[in-house]
This record gives sequence, structure tokens and C-alpha cells, in this order.
Amino acid sequence: MTTVRRTLLALAAGVALAAVAWFVVLPRFQPHVFTGTVIQSQTPAPDIALATSTGATASLGDFEDQVVVVYFGYTFCPDVCPTTLSTLKKAVDKLGGASDDLQVVMVSVDPARDTPEMLREYLGFFDPDFLGMTGSEDDIASVATVYGVFFAAEPGTADTGYLVSHTARLMVIDRDGYLKLVMPGDVTVDQLVSDLEYLL
Repeated sequence: MTTVRRTLLALAAGVALAAVAWFVVLPRFQPHVFTGTVIQSQTPAPDIALATSTGATASLGDFEDQVVVVYFGYTFCPDVCPTTLSTLKKAVDKLGGASDDLQVVMVSVDPARDTPEMLREYLGFFDPDFLGMTGSEDDIASVATVYGVFFAAEPGTADTGYLVSHTARLMVIDRDGYLKLVMPGDVTVDQLVSDLEYLL
């Protein structure tokens, strides 16, 4: 083999190795594409104390250095709430140890029926670490307004009692206590995991 040919083969091998390294390293430097809508404004979590399912009081601004996923729902919800909470549970399980710095919170939009005890029992069916919050209708309305969440009671049936129509989105608060993402209620487990892994 001539010197020129050996040189050309060495160059070709070097180029191939560089190409492989580029495709391995490049994804690490590409910006994450969120499924949810990224909120550019610095919207702090509202400092409004609510009763929690643990028997204490807390506000959404109390979760220092944690990522918080907030869902507005209620325990008598017949469809979208259990579906969304099941998706959140699957995402938490898939995150594994990374979920240690994640807190899932459901703020009740039905304070007349959702006591702290009822929230604890209901959320326990999904994950005992999920936290429920309730309070006066005025306080909940104040928190909901910050996030553009609508809720209103409407007639149901003799079996269900009244129902509550409500916004079915997920709000994600980052470690600094600011609203970072708004995610659709029909988000998939994999989409949730991808976005939360990045924030965690």
C-alpha cells in the first residue's frame, strides 16, 4: 500500500469518526422542543393559602426548588379528571427517581364537596404523594384567574349531583416558582415525561 493511499484511508477514517461524534454530541446542544406552550412572562405562583389534603395549609408558591404540575379538577368529576390523573401517575412512574423533585397538585374547583379528607382519599387511588388543595370559592377563583382557568357549576343528574365545567389543562411551575408551561389535558405520558425530564 502506497503512502498516498494510506494517507487517504486515514483521512477517510478520521472524517467518518468525526461524523459519528457529531451526530452523537449534536442532540445535546439542540434546544428542547416542549409539547406544552412555553410561558415567556414571569408569572409567579400565587401566594394564596389553601387547605391541603395533608391537613396543613399551603400555597402554590411554597414548593421551593421543586417542579409543580397543577391541575384544576374535582373528586366528583366523571371523566376527564380521572383520565388526566392516571396519565400523571404513569408519567411519575416513568420518571423514576427524577420525580423526587416533582409535586403533582390538584386544586379543587368544587370546594363545597371536596374536603381535605375527601381529596386525600380520592388522590390516594392514583398516588398517595399527589397533593389536593381546597378552600373558599373566592380563594380558588383567585388562584384560577392567575392561570386563566375557568370553572362553573352546571346541572347534573340525580345520580351525579351537579357537575362542574372546568378548564382541563396542566400548569407546570418551574423550580424558581414561575409558570413555565401550559399543557393540554390530552397530553400523552411520553410527552409529559419529555418536558418534565428537561425541567427536572
